[in-house]
Amino acid sequence: MIRMRVLLVDDHLMLTEALAARLSAVPDLLVVGRCEPDDPGLADTVRRMRPDVITVEVEAVGVAASALLDTLVTAVPKAQLVVLTAGQDIEHAVQAARAGAVAWVSKECGVDELVAVLRGVRKGHAWYPPAVLGPVLRELRADLRRARDRSGPLDALSNREMDVLRLMVAGRGPAEIAAELVISADTVRTHTRNVFGKLGVHSRLAAVSVARAAGLRAPEPAGQGAAVLPFVRGRGSGE
Repeated sequence: MIRMRVLLVDDHLMLTEALAARLSAVPDLLVVGRCEPDDPGLADTVRRMRPDVITVEVEAVGVAASALLDTLVTAVPKAQLVVLTAGQDIEHAVQAARAGAVAWVSKECGVDELVAVLRGVRKGHAWYPPAVLGPVLRELRADLRRARDRSGPLDALSNREMDVLRLMVAGRGPAEIAAELVISADTVRTHTRNVFGKLGVHSRLAAVSVARAAGLRAPEPAGQGAAVLPFVRGRGSGE
């Protein structure tokens, strides 16, 4: 029997230790470890543990939820994401779905229910509770409509790739971009490669040239106007 490798990402040590003990008693599951979402070495740790499934709490990280999910997806693209959360924030659920999370599970459920979801995920199933599924589907349909309406040279880029490109236009280096967007250096490199590929260029200089020609402006310096915010294509846009 091949056991499913499960990694727990949560900042509640007591809860994750108790959950790890319960899940480890299930014959077809193997808990390979636990990580805190703000661990600066999270991406490297996740790659080293090679999980099949990652359970992750997004409520505690707030506005950085999309960056956390993006880091996990980039680190281990084949791993399935299961959000295990105490919150019911619809926007977080939408962000999770856009990032590819296949399940959204409340911490109020029992361990048996979580095990059933994990086994279903292994079979290719997805699970979102009715309270969040409707809004998630509506936002994903809106994303598709917006995608069909796009025609500019930058429209193939995701919002996170646009964030990276806008900071390139502002003259930021990779380390500065990582710090400003609260993502890892590896994630910045991945987004940069994606930007180059989608724009058909091979250098930062060429990417910035295309961006400026398309009208993309650098964010305003702190203290001179509005705060620096990620590029967003309308309410509810994806990462």
